[in-house]
Amino acid sequence: MSKSRILVIGVGAFIGLIVFAFVARQTLVVFDHAYRTPVEADHPDRTPAMQGEADSRAAQAEKQRKQPLAEHGVPLKDVEYRAFPGVGSRVAIWSVAQLHLLFAAFVLAVPIFALIIELIGYFTGDKRYDRLAHEFTKLLSVSFSLTATLGAGLTFMLIILYPRFTQYLMHVFSPTFLPYVLLFFLESGFLYAYYYGWGKFPPVAHLTLGIALNVVGTGIMVIANSWLTFMMSPSGVSESGALISTWQAVDNYTWMPINVHRFIANVAFGGSIAAAYAAFKFLHATSDEERAHYDWMGYIGNFVAIIAFLPLPFAGYWLAKEIYAYSQTMGLTMMGGAFSWLFIIQAVLIGCLFIGANLYLWLGMGRIEGAQRYKGYIKYLLFVIAVCFAVWATPRSPITTPVEVREMGGSFHPVLGKLGVMSAKNTAVNLLILTTYLSFLIYRRSGITPTVSWARRGKALQLLTFIASAGVVISLGVLGYFVPTTVRIGLSVPQVISVLAALVVVTAIDILMFRGAETVGETRWGQMPAISQYILIFIAVTFTWLMGLMGYVRSGLRQHWHVYGVIRDTSPDAFTPTLGFATKVVSVNVLLFFILIALVFWLSGLSSKKDWRARGTDAS
Repeated sequence: MSKSRILVIGVGAFIGLIVFAFVARQTLVVFDHAYRTPVEADHPDRTPAMQGEADSRAAQAEKQRKQPLAEHGVPLKDVEYRAFPGVGSRVAIWSVAQLHLLFAAFVLAVPIFALIIELIGYFTGDKRYDRLAHEFTKLLSVSFSLTATLGAGLTFMLIILYPRFTQYLMHVFSPTFLPYVLLFFLESGFLYAYYYGWGKFPPVAHLTLGIALNVVGTGIMVIANSWLTFMMSPSGVSESGALISTWQAVDNYTWMPINVHRFIANVAFGGSIAAAYAAFKFLHATSDEERAHYDWMGYIGNFVAIIAFLPLPFAGYWLAKEIYAYSQTMGLTMMGGAFSWLFIIQAVLIGCLFIGANLYLWLGMGRIEGAQRYKGYIKYLLFVIAVCFAVWATPRSPITTPVEVREMGGSFHPVLGKLGVMSAKNTAVNLLILTTYLSFLIYRRSGITPTVSWARRGKALQLLTFIASAGVVISLGVLGYFVPTTVRIGLSVPQVISVLAALVVVTAIDILMFRGAETVGETRWGQMPAISQYILIFIAVTFTWLMGLMGYVRSGLRQHWHVYGVIRDTSPDAFTPTLGFATKVVSVNVLLFFILIALVFWLSGLSSKKDWRARGTDAS
């Protein structure tokens, strides 16, 4: 590097340091102005004299706090909100929070399935799995930095734009901040030790690092979830907002359902992004060996995403049930009010995910010799998926004109309206899950044949299990039309249990039946059409958009409350955005996320490129 270039870089770094110091100083001044000493809550046992003494101490503290601010010319009025230029405070917080949560989900998910893949490689002795897990973790370093940066930005923006509300949350959850910081510090250490220690530690020690990384990462997610769920279903505080119990505030109605739902969703989301990364590398591969490797990598990532995606609707049911249990008003607003049409969009996106996942498996059968014997079943599977998708996406009350309402005799269509109720939708989504799992079983056995003596009886038992589960799901779905609402809601539980039981039984039989199976056709990795890779990218984009929309629903249910029923939102943004506006904001956020994730893909691939001097030598 020339001396002039070093001089330019040095001057630029010096100027950047000065700008950073100035911004930091102004931020600290604003922070000092925004932060208010919490006023002691009224206590029933406090005498008027004791209350007067407490008020005097609070006034003295306020006076001491304002004195240095006056010297700096800072306005002394009590600020509740500040405006963000251009887009407004809510949209600015919305975008930064959503980007932070998407990267946090990815950073949490990748170590989970990297550890699972590494364990498979450890127990099978197949080095391919170890290399694959290592390549997945390459995506973590830059992603972790972006997650931390966006999290810090979100924190400062909340303090500046919503000072009083942020102060209240700090007052309620201050005991959780130190454990959160310590866990974040441990996660950083475990993450870099896990990545840079690959091949340097004994396998058991390295796997232990991976387990510790996942435990710490899950702990961070669980603590952060308590903050956001408190805003939706507050507990541990009085009606006026005075703190009663921090633990009760953490352990609120929706905390545990969100923990489970987010954990599963994060794994599915991370698997889809990893599969999209493999698809990106496959499309840019220049050799058959590279295409084979990234084809296999994309299959593994998509497999993890599908396996995690199948139980995800059940976790969603649990979350919705707890929302109803906490507030029927909030539940009715979610499913039958202002947010009901967002669930139609959700249904379309979920249907697209199911269709994309099945289409990828069916295309994958083309790379397996001997898969032709099963291709005749694809048209029947596609028919079931299409019918279930149509039912799942049918609205209860379509958008109509006054003339159409008179012709229908009401706001509900006489035929299609019966498909818009939850009995039909629960039935449809459970059948979609069973059909998708059946597609995976067909793909799995395309190139192998069982050698056990009881294979014929095993296949018959698997078929009977599928039929029995589908029969239970359909029967209970039909019964839902003839029973009261309270009974109808309860019928979703045995539907879910029957599907989960079928998945467990069929999987157990399949593992035992195909142990030591005979290979009848080799898998030609890398021989996939380009459209299959675009399907993987499509699944990742759809999953990200779905997460963004559902995050908006969860947050938007609070409507004009910062903390539902406790702290009212009195800012200019205290209204529910239109569906069109919300989808535009989410779409922009998804676009920004994929621009950043493309940067992550590019940076992670630099380590495999030759040094520029070596490239120049080869060219000469």
